[in-house]
Amino acid sequence: MNSPKKNGKKTLMLLILAFALPVMAAKLVLSFNLYNGGATNKGQLLDSVSYTNLAMANPQPQEWQLLYQLPRHCDVICEDRLYILQQSHIALGRNQDRVHTIIMVNQQSDTAALTGFDFVTATPSKQLSQLLNQQEFIIVDPLGSLVMSYPIAEDHQAQIMQGKALVADLRKLLKLSRIG
Repeated sequence: MNSPKKNGKKTLMLLILAFALPVMAAKLVLSFNLYNGGATNKGQLLDSVSYTNLAMANPQPQEWQLLYQLPRHCDVICEDRLYILQQSHIALGRNQDRVHTIIMVNQQSDTAALTGFDFVTATPSKQLSQLLNQQEFIIVDPLGSLVMSYPIAEDHQAQIMQGKALVADLRKLLKLSRIG
């Protein structure tokens, strides 16, 4: 016959195993990199970069912004990017008034490419110009922090997909944001 002492030890061991086993399994999964955390954003997150760090005044304070720097010569890729910026802004629907598209223009920029588009222009600081040198899109939050970047895509279809990703990320940010 089982004694109460032996039965109590068995129950205690089962309880300890019931709580310790999942913790040990989780530790093994994480230590062997078997878990791939899902990324909900499609762009690349930027760490602690803001207008103040880049020695520039915020051109649209308290508003969400999409930045793009106009290159010296606006080729087909540049024209596609401008078109995608315009279409992305339209795709935001009722949130259009919360997001402003700002085209950064230097003295060397091909401003003739902006005809037919209704974008706000600004002159970037040297540091921001270097950051935007690769013709990427950048999302800026209402506090002036650069949040996410989207590097250039060569193919027209890839640029369209990137525009869709940009709109999806912006919608998530606008939904979660209470400012701007």
